[in-house]
Amino acid sequence: MARRRFSNPFRLLAVDDNVNTLEVIKRNLNNEGYEVLTAHDVAKAVAVLETNDIDLVITDLKMPKTSGLDLVKHVRENYNDTEIMMITGYPSIEGAVEAVKKGADEYLVKPFTDEELLSTVQRVIEKLVRRRNIQSGQGPAKTYGIIGESVVMQEVFRLIEKAVTTTANVLISGESGTGKELVARAIHYGSDRSAAPFISVNCTAIPDTLLESELFGHVKGAFTGASESRAGFFQIADGGTILLDEIGDASLNMQGKLLQVIQNKEIFMVGSSRVRKVDARIIAATHKDLQVLIQKENFREDLYYRLAVLDIAIPPLYKRGDDILLLVNYFSKKFSKEMNRPAPAFSDNALLTLKNYNWPGNVRELENLMQKLVVLIDSDFIDVVDLPPAMRFRVSPAKEAARSLAQVEAEHILNVLASVGDNKTRAAAILGIDRKTLRERIKKIGPTR
Repeated sequence: MARRRFSNPFRLLAVDDNVNTLEVIKRNLNNEGYEVLTAHDVAKAVAVLETNDIDLVITDLKMPKTSGLDLVKHVRENYNDTEIMMITGYPSIEGAVEAVKKGADEYLVKPFTDEELLSTVQRVIEKLVRRRNIQSGQGPAKTYGIIGESVVMQEVFRLIEKAVTTTANVLISGESGTGKELVARAIHYGSDRSAAPFISVNCTAIPDTLLESELFGHVKGAFTGASESRAGFFQIADGGTILLDEIGDASLNMQGKLLQVIQNKEIFMVGSSRVRKVDARIIAATHKDLQVLIQKENFREDLYYRLAVLDIAIPPLYKRGDDILLLVNYFSKKFSKEMNRPAPAFSDNALLTLKNYNWPGNVRELENLMQKLVVLIDSDFIDVVDLPPAMRFRVSPAKEAARSLAQVEAEHILNVLASVGDNKTRAAAILGIDRKTLRERIKKIGPTR
């Protein structure tokens, strides 16, 4: 069957006779940007496959009339560009082997956590992307010196590639510490403006009373203390790129002046009526949701659309999967070289804990932690006990203030399991319960966690 041109979001088909399980899968994957179709049995799944291009089939093993293994066989025989993931509540070595033999790419056992579902889907999608790139003769995306192999970062690299070939304004959004300035520099130094200056301006760090002077310059005598004329950041960046970092903190007055610069490509120095032409490409960055600021009338909608010709959203670190481990390796080697000491090795449990941590400070927090570990840990081997306590036994901050006791208990059990590498004996000891009780609690959590 003809395939559509590869694009985001990926289209997934979830097949399960349990309506609740389907709802959990669909809700979680929708939240991650995937498009999810559903079917309650194999016959309906086959009908969906005939009328839709599906990137990944997620199917239950045990279903009425026709089993998931038969669906796996059908997909493999008819849709060679579709990946398959098997889910079952009846785990067995034989079942796993049979599923893999028939063509399943992953095997996930119920009850599973949200993180297990998302990480498994991400692994399959990454495999799909690599295979399609090989088949199309494409190599991995150019990374511009930015570390990352995850699907979400591949999308960032794709947008950087588009940005370097144009002069369009760019808006980079993302949480603090995700590397917005790194992406802005990648765009500048990958473009034909790379020989001209790259100027970064933090709109938060400069008082609003001085921002106009700093951006556009001033002439001698323009205000008290202006003993000589001085060029502004836009003039210094002429021919190059100016990064307006934390643009969401700019006042409405300043936003109006920036809009004039973008529209007319000219500025007025403070204290001067003479027009000066400038050719500086504008890249804006923010950790705030500008759409929310627009609704509150704290940000100009016309400026937003002028800035966001290209919109690059950088994912938080916890959504980047194994990129966390790549960054751990990179920073530990970097700081070990700076300290002239051997790079430490990490235990499997320590790496699992780092990967499962929420990273509220993102890459900046990880970099800081690696520097501390290299400086403070005398051993060349780092285990879970060497990590910060909040990282070893954490409860993820809830987006909603009100959570039930069962939700808090489930979260704590899963965090303890993650901190000990899923060793149920050690987890039970930490929780103060026996293994049988722990198994019952895990079963009770189920896929609806």
